[in-house]
Amino acid sequence: MTAPPAPRLSQFLEPEHRERLTRFAREVSFPQGTRVFEAGGRADHFWIVRSGTVALDMRVSGRPAPVIDTLGPDQLLGWSWLFPPFVWQLGAETVCPVHAHEFDASTVRLLCRSDPALGTAVGHWVGRVLAHRLHAARTRLLDVYAPYGSGAVH
Repeated sequence: MTAPPAPRLSQFLEPEHRERLTRFAREVSFPQGTRVFEAGGRADHFWIVRSGTVALDMRVSGRPAPVIDTLGPDQLLGWSWLFPPFVWQLGAETVCPVHAHEFDASTVRLLCRSDPALGTAVGHWVGRVLAHRLHAARTRLLDVYAPYGSGAVH
């Protein structure tokens, strides 16, 4: 059971919505090996990767944290900012240097409430990302912990 490719920003937001959203972004860079966030931390920002790779991991008691998914350009880093209680569900670490657009979550939530069309598009995009990450996490955890794996061909 192979997961479909991760949803990209350009697939779900029309150019005018992408432009409106990116007006609120600031450019950031992370060196290789940077912990961008940890599971359980406050989700008050999110990022759209411009270049580089980020690994998402899940801490499991008594075991090394397996990588659940990897993200690249035009992909959303962080979805927990959209849903109360705004707490990260996974951890994220840069695999190589990363350049990204960083967004303040509360600002974007207000923007989405003030522009229902944009809010619907962002909600749909983040929902697709969430569904993809859930599928990736399930597959990866079965590979790591189930006696016969997920059955996925890699």
